[in-house]
Amino acid sequence: MISLQVFYEGHVQGVGFRWSVREVAKGFDVTGWVRNLPDGRVELHVTGEANEVRAFLDRLAQGELNSLIHRQTENKLDKPVAARGFEIRHD
Repeated sequence: MISLQVFYEGHVQGVGFRWSVREVAKGFDVTGWVRNLPDGRVELHVTGEANEVRAFLDRLAQGELNSLIHRQTENKLDKPVAARGFEIRHD
């Protein structure tokens, strides 16, 4: 299992980015959440087998969301993401 924190910068708020991320996640064996940040970025936390997490992130980078992303930063997390399924957070 691997857990990652990913930050997306670009035109990623107000365009259905979080909803699209959640929809893509349904096709992968991952759990986690996504939320908007006050500084205009989107934060994603994801947990799953390494190959599933990588395939999920690759799908986000190659799909229709790709044109909205200008920069992606990944950090490895020490603990699994506490989530059921994949959620959009509003905190």
